[in-house]
Amino acid sequence: MLDQATWPSYLAAVTIHVNIGEAKTRLSQLIAAALRGEEVVIDRDGQPQVRLVPEQVNRDLERQRVVARRRAAFGKFAAEFEGVDTSPEAIRAMREYSPERRELHGMDE
Repeated sequence: MLDQATWPSYLAAVTIHVNIGEAKTRLSQLIAAALRGEEVVIDRDGQPQVRLVPEQVNRDLERQRVVARRRAAFGKFAAEFEGVDTSPEAIRAMREYSPERRELHGMDE
């Protein structure tokens, strides 16, 4: 494997493309490269199939995707919630609990 630490910064950002067979052989090296921040793409028949990203980056991307989906979903109903207090405290106060649940959790009636 080439030592990219000595490369100029504009060359260090090159994406690493490997085929599946080579990826199986060099998996630990490819994981290390991804953890260093390099982009690693595994190809099949010359077509990109999988991108290796560190777990924290993956979590952040997933969190951003979920937030965007929730905002889009709530945006559809914005007009219906106009003037309604949607704070957690107000929502808890509006909930109706069954007598069994109230008794189980010691809730005042």
